[in-house]
Amino acid sequence: MPDEYDVLLRDGGIAHLRPLRPDDGKALHGLVDRSSERSAHLRFFAGGTASAHRYMDTVAAPGYRGHALVATVHGQVVGIAEYIPDDDGDEAEMAILLDDAVHGHGLGTLLLEHLALDAADHQVRVLVGDVLPENNPMIHMLRDLGMDVKLRFDDGVAKLRISLPPTAHLQMTIDSRDHQAERASLTRVLSPRSVAVIGASRDPSGVGHRVLRNLIDAGFPGPIYPVNPKADQVAGLTAFPDMHAVPAPVDLVVVAVPALNVLDVARDCAAVGITGLVVLTSGFAEGAQPGAEKELLRICRAAGIRLVGPNCLGVVNTAARLNASFLSAAPATGRIGMLSQSGAVAAAVLDRLATLGTGVSSFVSVGNKADVSGNDLLEYWEDDPDTDVIALYLESFGNPRKFTRIARRVGARKPVLLVKSGRSDAGGRAVRSHTAAAATPDAAVDALVEASGVIRVDSVQDLLDTARLFAAQPLPHGRRVAIVGNSGGPEAMAADACERHGLIVAELAAATQRKLSQRPSAAVGNPVDLTADAETGEFALAIEALLADAEVDIVLVVYTPPFGSGREKTEQVIATATQHTDKTVLACVVGHDALIDGRIPSYAFPEQAAGALTRVVHYAERRKQPVEETAPARQRDVLAARELVRAGLDGHPDGRWLEPSAATRLLRCYGLDVTDSVEADGPQSAAEAAELVGLPAVVKATGPELVHKSDVGGVRVGLTTSDDVRQAYRDMAESVGPVMTGAIVQRMLPSGVEIIIGGVNYPTFGPLVMIGMGGVTADLLADRAFRVTPLTTTSATRMIAELRCAPLLYGYRGSLPVDTAALTEQLIGVGQLLEDLPEVAELDLNPVIVTRHGATTVDVRIRLSPAPPITSPLRRHLR
Repeated sequence: MPDEYDVLLRDGGIAHLRPLRPDDGKALHGLVDRSSERSAHLRFFAGGTASAHRYMDTVAAPGYRGHALVATVHGQVVGIAEYIPDDDGDEAEMAILLDDAVHGHGLGTLLLEHLALDAADHQVRVLVGDVLPENNPMIHMLRDLGMDVKLRFDDGVAKLRISLPPTAHLQMTIDSRDHQAERASLTRVLSPRSVAVIGASRDPSGVGHRVLRNLIDAGFPGPIYPVNPKADQVAGLTAFPDMHAVPAPVDLVVVAVPALNVLDVARDCAAVGITGLVVLTSGFAEGAQPGAEKELLRICRAAGIRLVGPNCLGVVNTAARLNASFLSAAPATGRIGMLSQSGAVAAAVLDRLATLGTGVSSFVSVGNKADVSGNDLLEYWEDDPDTDVIALYLESFGNPRKFTRIARRVGARKPVLLVKSGRSDAGGRAVRSHTAAAATPDAAVDALVEASGVIRVDSVQDLLDTARLFAAQPLPHGRRVAIVGNSGGPEAMAADACERHGLIVAELAAATQRKLSQRPSAAVGNPVDLTADAETGEFALAIEALLADAEVDIVLVVYTPPFGSGREKTEQVIATATQHTDKTVLACVVGHDALIDGRIPSYAFPEQAAGALTRVVHYAERRKQPVEETAPARQRDVLAARELVRAGLDGHPDGRWLEPSAATRLLRCYGLDVTDSVEADGPQSAAEAAELVGLPAVVKATGPELVHKSDVGGVRVGLTTSDDVRQAYRDMAESVGPVMTGAIVQRMLPSGVEIIIGGVNYPTFGPLVMIGMGGVTADLLADRAFRVTPLTTTSATRMIAELRCAPLLYGYRGSLPVDTAALTEQLIGVGQLLEDLPEVAELDLNPVIVTRHGATTVDVRIRLSPAPPITSPLRRHLR
């Protein structure tokens, strides 16, 4: 059976799924005792519970040949799901029993999902079972499961068949159920009915007191309970010595006590049934108590508590009037949902947003991210009516693969902005392939961002600039920009910045130019320069004319104060002239960042405005693109590939490079086109190999320590006779030296475009696929594109098009186009191989020779390394 998993229930509660244990017999009988007669009848088709108890004796006894999964809530077994394979192992009979107390919470669906995935892993093709027709909840659950479920009624019983492996449709239904559960669980944290602050001291400078004061000042509408064993009152509120003394249920508890006391506090909170815990205290995984953080999470998970932190600032929800943080100033209300791993960055961003006239819908300081993370909050903000823009400051990803899936879905509805610190590669990992050397962790982040549609920005300033444009203005209909202002220099800078970013400085319609020419001194091209003494009326006329121009999608107003009518009056006319438009409007009031009329972002410098606008335009264009469909599954022999990997790692616990012949066989398991190679261990065997593959031939030196053969004279091409081949082998042996332990001989292929395809498997990010200019120029030109898997036909095609060398593939200076479709297939195949085989740590196909008739790999290097098994994205669980 699979490992143990914590899972979210439909109502936001937490259950624990694990394999059946030998000592579970007593708990299973307790489950039967708590079951109603109806539940026992629906499961065992008999009255009473006697037969149920007898069956539980069988399940718990040695020799039980089924696979069983149990569910616990608050440490008590509340469900069991099992399947028993038939003699052939192709079919298995399945059944589920749930405690009546957990009916309706989605636990049965979770158990069945996990059970089906485990059965598929054990090569079971069909799950079967009998269901009584009156068992409507079970029948409805099966029909909503998202798998290939067939029900046939026969002789008063519904005969059930679930075909395995799971279908692609299951991912969508699982994501939908996961979203519902995540949102329910975080609603308890961000919209609590009551809050307690443990460690709320009477000292106004104390962290706990500041949290309490912020809750009061924000006008939190529910009960607030200070917990302090040494005080009767704090901040005018009745204080309680501990959570057991609090007179009513509490949803959210904020903890501001020393680290040594946090675990005891968490246990007290678990005992009274709270649902959300925010631990402000530091000194856990980032300090001297990494084990304490794991224990804190264990306590919370066992009690069904969502944990924010530790080592954080707290949480804010302006719509709910909740400020459960120790921020020095209350965040302003706005439309931005914000997460930050850094408290210092968060405080600075929130203060700056307030000075710019905007703010947040909600804010979560996740600190060490022991539990609640960016993935959880993306789920919450996806359909939060108070949030239009999502801003993330992250120092690490907890589950990058899940982040990609969620962010892609959320980003189709709301822009997601990301500042990810740590762009430099300080890992120092020893790599020896072209791909692994190029595929830095930051390249992996960029590839993940590209796949998910997230907008990565380089700085917090860029985050602020872009977020407030998204929050205040409609998305642009296109990239055509009209610029109007009162100073030629800033206008020219704005135009240069727009064009540098790929925006179009629009050609104005003739009618627009005629309207603008009413001011004799104005330059009526684009930018429209009204000159320094332009008054507000001339600004209004120009702005309205540009907004009415069908050739214009965006208007950027550039004003240099204090000229003309002055800053205040000019901002007023900008607001008035744009109040009825559905086009995107922004301003650059030189030297001043602001928000005009609560809806028009204004930037201090033209480059800021152009940078923010470019990111918004790219997002708007991406939203219009059709959804990429997953590439159809390739014909591949996964079992044979896994056997090759197993044999390759046998006796090599630290990993190894595969021999060329084994690497070639592995690629062919995935239908990849690889030229025939014959190994040789001397001049004569090389000549015989050349006769087999055909002349002209290529001879390449091999050896476990031989990395870049061309650099040391380890490649000979264009060998037209057997004598040429013998001599080439001798010359290489002399040139390369003892690191050459043999050679491979290949038939020389027709010339074509040389491309490199490669990949690495990161333990956290998963597979990263690379394509670039190949051959000996691979490192010199550094012309590369990266993507995370899975690759679609569209994403693979875009990777190819991003290369600077792409014109060589599509026909350049009279050359004919080559077979880019075959190259796309090679890319997708490499991505599938890396997904299926996490033990493939590094892979280089260099070069892949692309001709008019195909794409053929002529040299392959694959490094294997032991890796943990892949957790299926279909298996719902908390990280």
